[in-house]
Amino acid sequence: MRTNLDFSPLFRSSVGFDRMLNALEAASRAETSDGWPPYDIVKAGENEYRIVMAVAGFSRDDLAMTQEQNMLIVSGQKANGDDVQYLHRGIGSGSFQRRFELADHVRVVRAGLVNGLLIIDLKREIPEEMKPRQIEIQTGQTMPKAETKQIEANQQAA
Repeated sequence: MRTNLDFSPLFRSSVGFDRMLNALEAASRAETSDGWPPYDIVKAGENEYRIVMAVAGFSRDDLAMTQEQNMLIVSGQKANGDDVQYLHRGIGSGSFQRRFELADHVRVVRAGLVNGLLIIDLKREIPEEMKPRQIEIQTGQTMPKAETKQIEANQQAA
């Protein structure tokens, strides 16, 4: 059973959340994929994440990874040089492409291939100007006086 969510009431009362709401709408519309290759997403710390993909049989040269704005795209393409006749083929070896929607300020720190697992480390790095900051509140005695300018009321047009 599929339910469509209507986010239009949220658009009326929120500012700047349109990307997040659009991502939620896109996720609800997402087509079911074949589930291959399997992957895990792990929260490794307060601002650190890890994606682990099982890519058995793929070498580093068979894999490609690109980050375009807030989208991480991982793809794999094996060279078809096998002249082998399979009686049963249970190990995935076809090409694939996985897309991961990343939040703002999340970037790939490193990626490595270890024992058939592609490990991608991600980190959210909030720019200094966007971090919370303490604002000093001054008392009336220490605040500088604001200059007031008076507009001449008796000016005549030339």
